[in-house]
Amino acid sequence: MADSASNNPLAKQGIATSATLFCNQGTAQLIELAVSRNEGLLSADGAFVVATGKHTGRSASDKFIVRDVETENTVWWGKTNVAMSPEHFAVLKADFLAEVAKRETLFVADLFGGSQPEHRVNVRVINELAWHNLFIRTLLVRPKAEELEGFSPDYTIIDLPSFRADPARHGCRSETVIAVNFSEKLILIGGTAYAGEMKKSVFGILNYLLPTKGVMPMHCSANIGPNGDTAVFFGLSGTGKTTLSADASRTLIGDDEHGWSDTAVFNFEGGCYAKMIRLSAEAEPEIYATTKRFGTVLENVVIDPATRQIDLDDDSLAENSRGSYPIDFIPNASEENMGPVPKNIIMLTADAYGVLPPISKMTPDQAMYHFLSGYTARVAGTEIGVTEPTATFSTCFGAPFMPRHPSVYGNLLKERIAKGGVSCWLVNTGWTGGSYGTGSRMPIKATRALLNAALDGSLANAEFRKDPNFGFEVPVAVDGVDSAILDPRSTWVDKAAYDATAQKLVRQFIDNFAQFADHVDEGVRQSAPKAA
Repeated sequence: MADSASNNPLAKQGIATSATLFCNQGTAQLIELAVSRNEGLLSADGAFVVATGKHTGRSASDKFIVRDVETENTVWWGKTNVAMSPEHFAVLKADFLAEVAKRETLFVADLFGGSQPEHRVNVRVINELAWHNLFIRTLLVRPKAEELEGFSPDYTIIDLPSFRADPARHGCRSETVIAVNFSEKLILIGGTAYAGEMKKSVFGILNYLLPTKGVMPMHCSANIGPNGDTAVFFGLSGTGKTTLSADASRTLIGDDEHGWSDTAVFNFEGGCYAKMIRLSAEAEPEIYATTKRFGTVLENVVIDPATRQIDLDDDSLAENSRGSYPIDFIPNASEENMGPVPKNIIMLTADAYGVLPPISKMTPDQAMYHFLSGYTARVAGTEIGVTEPTATFSTCFGAPFMPRHPSVYGNLLKERIAKGGVSCWLVNTGWTGGSYGTGSRMPIKATRALLNAALDGSLANAEFRKDPNFGFEVPVAVDGVDSAILDPRSTWVDKAAYDATAQKLVRQFIDNFAQFADHVDEGVRQSAPKAA
């Protein structure tokens, strides 16, 4: 049922519209509406399948933060956090509200960003598409019926894919715009149908707000072992963050965004957003099963319009095909969306150079160094012009979503590691036996065995050696793992080529970290890898 004009939550916010409002609809109602509006197709197994058009990923270069009294000295301005003037935002807002005013139909969802009540934020999302409203309702934390009574938004997101921005008029770069105003607590998204923009906008809000409360926001997955031990997995896209946290022997807290408070690791979200391309039932059974569930939204997954069968191997719409589903679709998910403070931190990297060991133990200073570095590597063929492995550094393993200076998050992490006596591990899910093109991908069976040994505590009793390039401790032998794989240099036929490649990566680390050197203490600076 649509809300009546007398029960118009937008009017109470001063947002004028004559649209029929569908507020806080359930999954079935939103899917019915999306199907009736030809927004997508139901698959043979019940998932809702939609194409997002030309935008099949985030438009990072079209995101702006309003630079004003609130943000002038709190935001880390630069390539990632690009400024928009208050004057340009005012014009953009007026044009957005004019579009909202003339819509015939709008969808509104009142949701929480964050599962720990004392640290969550109330978010109202206004959409022109029913499936977008379903997506954000799936991804954020859904309030109980009694919590919706008298709900008052802290932040509002208006998402209009049909809106076309004007760079000259709105101070943006293209007809696509994501504009964040922390003073007005308003986020405007236009010109893109990629639903992930909404989810990451809420992540950005929490990354801005929580550090002032001493809470560490993290781009990570997290799970809990049978003995109540929480593990946090940092990692950029393609490093195994979602895959490795969805372990049937451990309870999943969440796959992407979390906070670390004095008492808990808590999921910012109520759903998961997994890559679907070439997903298999054998490798990732829990995630694969969600593709056959009513309530899952599949973005840019190819579907046969006649048989309604999906093809997860077809990348003709996008390499970045995605599935969103409620977290309880994973059988061993945490009911509370929370767990105890962590005992282990794992930083995942897909090292396409084949230089890093499959697992290494880090000191707190080394952990901060590698957290601020946020290293992984792109491989040849994934992007135009990439012909050999290319180092990618994304500070805090999520630079696009971190409004404050990286040292704010790095120092919070170091403090919390020290306070909790947390063990820190660097895990290479990338290449062994040579760089990409020569070596082979690290066997996932070996990665899981090493992770299990780290998480159950048995790895602490292993014999360790010091890596000559990076200085961290590397196990010499681990039960169930071929010892040869633990020393990457020994897996290369050409040892001189390994040494040269390792030093190349070392220099890239050192060059990248120069931007942070003045913002960290001497212990962290001394944790840099050693150039020959």
